[in-house]
Amino acid sequence: MNDRANRECIIVGAFDRHNFGDLLFSHIAPAALGGAKPVFAAAASRDLRPFSGPLTRSLAGLAPGAADIIHAGGEILSCTAWQAAAMLLPPGEASAAIRYLEADDARRDSFIRETLGRDAAAPYVAGRDLFPQARAIVFCGVGGIGLEDDDAMRREVCAQLRDADFIGVRDRRTLALLQREGVPARLMPDPAVLLRELCGPRVVRHGRAGECAALRQAFSDGYLAVQCSADFGDDATLDMLAQQLDLLARDTGLGAVLFRAGAATWHDDPEVHARLAARLRQCRARIFQSLDAFDICALIAGSAGYCGSSLHGRIVAMAYGLPRANLCPPPCDAAGKTAAFAAAWDAGLPGAVLPAQLAAAMSDALALPPAVLREAGATAAAECRRAFDAIRTLLA
Repeated sequence: MNDRANRECIIVGAFDRHNFGDLLFSHIAPAALGGAKPVFAAAASRDLRPFSGPLTRSLAGLAPGAADIIHAGGEILSCTAWQAAAMLLPPGEASAAIRYLEADDARRDSFIRETLGRDAAAPYVAGRDLFPQARAIVFCGVGGIGLEDDDAMRREVCAQLRDADFIGVRDRRTLALLQREGVPARLMPDPAVLLRELCGPRVVRHGRAGECAALRQAFSDGYLAVQCSADFGDDATLDMLAQQLDLLARDTGLGAVLFRAGAATWHDDPEVHARLAARLRQCRARIFQSLDAFDICALIAGSAGYCGSSLHGRIVAMAYGLPRANLCPPPCDAAGKTAAFAAAWDAGLPGAVLPAQLAAAMSDALALPPAVLREAGATAAAECRRAFDAIRTLLA
């Protein structure tokens, strides 16, 4: 890789807004690839360094010179321009702004163009239309659940992918769709399965300080790392989640630490977690305040297990060999991205379950031998290393 020291590398991802997994990719992809320090590019220029993310530059503003273009991971193939632009809104203004923009298509389209700086159905996909002189275009363990539902977007994305040099996708549903479209791709785990081996010392440092350090004293019998998105915010769903966490606490003695895996629009709402905590009767709970990506990793790594709607909450627990289960709000989408990833790489543990199934699913996961809990993560990490070996060979 020494000959790459002077080659420009642009790492592309949705790390221009606060989402746990995307922030992690900005650390994992460079560490897995080696070589020169990269430029981080996203739909917009943003500074996520206060949350252990990167300083990003807008894809629309980058010069179309020779470079290696590395897509770092995430559900970027099916993220629409409207979703990307809305998630870049300041959280306190997002709800009112979205209602205003959705009332007028022309106004919304103008906002999208102004925010993203270009017309693209999938604004986190950077192909040879943007970088005609690219040395290589690579996709690392990306997802595209739902891409089959939008014909125009699927055609545009597949046209971009046909010019790529390496395409790794993280679930079989996306792989099957691309194969039907004649796009060569391979199955590759989400890069976050390499978190422990590539970023382990940093996670340990965060676990020894601040809120994470205090958790060890506050929960001497252990805790579950618990998270749910704003989709779980209706009273009936919160009542059920509280009942299930109380059952787990009764049977295991474990408390619950509620954390946010994303602060961007349409991600996690702190009010939902507060309302859930207020409903708990037997389960001791604490709301975790930090939004730093490595604080969240340390929180999960120090837990007795993870349950929540975040895919990357699951993947971090997987990397550390911990019990895990994903939640899906009713009606459960058995074909969603969390279920699709679990089916591909973590089939021995509970996948995505309804709130009413939480206690049973986590009890089953907690009862598994440590070797079984570690096996899926070790297998996925080995496969991910092989994929990155192939990518490094391509870029050499």
